[in-house]
Amino acid sequence: MTGPTAAGSRPRLSPKQERSIAQSNGKINLWTGSVRSGKTVSSLLRWLMYVANAPSGGALVVSGKTFDTVYRNVFGPLSDPAITGDVAKLVAYTRGAPTAVMLGREIEVITANDAKAEGRLRGLTCAGMYVDEATLIPEDFWTQALARLSVPGSMMFATTNPAAPSHWLRQKYLLRASETSLRNWHFTLDDNPALDPKYVSWLKSTYTGLWYRRFILGDWCFAEGAVYDMWDENTHVVTTIPPITDWLCVAIDYGTTNPLHAVLLGLGVNDTLYVVAEWRYDSRAEGRQLTDVEYSRRLREWIKTVPLPASQLRGPKPRFWITDPSAASFKVQLYTDGLAPVDGDNSVVDGIRLISTLLTLGKLKVHASCKHLISEIPGYSWSEKHAQAGEDVPVKADDHGLDALRYGCKTTRGLWQQRVPLALAA
Repeated sequence: MTGPTAAGSRPRLSPKQERSIAQSNGKINLWTGSVRSGKTVSSLLRWLMYVANAPSGGALVVSGKTFDTVYRNVFGPLSDPAITGDVAKLVAYTRGAPTAVMLGREIEVITANDAKAEGRLRGLTCAGMYVDEATLIPEDFWTQALARLSVPGSMMFATTNPAAPSHWLRQKYLLRASETSLRNWHFTLDDNPALDPKYVSWLKSTYTGLWYRRFILGDWCFAEGAVYDMWDENTHVVTTIPPITDWLCVAIDYGTTNPLHAVLLGLGVNDTLYVVAEWRYDSRAEGRQLTDVEYSRRLREWIKTVPLPASQLRGPKPRFWITDPSAASFKVQLYTDGLAPVDGDNSVVDGIRLISTLLTLGKLKVHASCKHLISEIPGYSWSEKHAQAGEDVPVKADDHGLDALRYGCKTTRGLWQQRVPLALAA
C-alpha cells in the first residue's frame, strides 16, 4: 500500500479488537467491515494463538483468492515485527509456495480463485483454517472447507469486506449465526486507534458511492446505478497532455464481430495516468472483419502517428502491448510482429475499484480525442440481475474501451504505483 501511513510502530489494540480475539471461540469466526479497520490484525493475532495450540491429527490451512493476495494480506503482516513482535521470526513463507511454517507447524496454502477450487480440498482432514477475503472465494469452496474441519476442536477464522446484502456468505451464515455456530465482529474505519487522523481523512476521500459504503462504512449494499459515478467530463477529460515520463502500454480489448478497442496509457510528469489516444475498429460499422494480420499492421501504423506531448515528434514506444487474455491467435500475431504481448489482468471488480479510486483522486485523465472511450463511461452500469444474486457484475454492453482501460491500469500497476499514491488495502 502506498500513500500516507499510520503513525507509530507497534499497533495498539482497541477494546473491540481485544474482545474479538478473546471471544472468537465459535466453529466459524468472522471479522467483517471496512478497509484498515483493524479486523485483519485482530484475526491474524487470533490465528497465531490458535496455531500455537491447534489440535493434532489434521492439516492447518491458509486460503485466499490467489497466492499474491494470501502473501500480501496474511503472511506479510504475520512476518512483520511491527505487528507480531518476536513471533515474526517464527513465520516463514515464500511467495507462491504451497506450504508455510508458523510456530513450527506446517501450514498448507490453498487458493480459491475459480469454481474448480473446492476440488483442492477433497480428501483433506483439517484441524484449522484461515480464510482471507471470504466474499471473494466460491461458495462451493467454503462449503467444502467446513466439511473438512472434522478434527475435534477444529475452527475456521475468516475476514472480509462487505459485498451485496444477498451474497451467500451473509444470507447463509451471517444471518443464521446461531444455527451455524458463527461468531462475527463488524468493524468500521473509526474502530482502528492505530491510524493517524490525517490518514483516516485522506483514506475516506479516496472512495465514493458503492466503494465508500462498503470499504469505509462497512455496509453490505447493492452495486447499483453507474459504475463510475464519480466521472465528470469537466474534471477527467483534458485537451492538453503533459510530457509523459513512462509510456506504459497499449491495452487492447480484442474483437472480431465486436469492436477491437485499443488505448494508449502513459504516466505524466505530474504523477497522473493519461489515456493519450485510442484506436478502434468496428467490423459491423465498417462492413467487413479484419484478420489478425491486418489488426496488427493497423495498430502499428496507428501508434506511429500518435504525437508525443510537448514535442514535434510522433510514435511513442509503449513498454507493453496488453491484450484480452482470451485472444490467443491475436497474441501470436503480435509476437510474430515483434510487439511482445502481455495478458491483461482480467480481475473485473478489482480493476473497476482501481479505476474508481484513480478517478476519485484525479489521477486518471482522458484526452478529448478518445471519443469512443468517453462515450462509454457514463452509461457503464451495474447489472441489477446479478446484484440480486449477490454478484457485482457490470452490464456487458458498450464496454470495449473500458475493458481495455481496465487491462491497462491493472496490469501495469507495478510500474506506476510508487508515484501514484492510492489507498486500496483491505
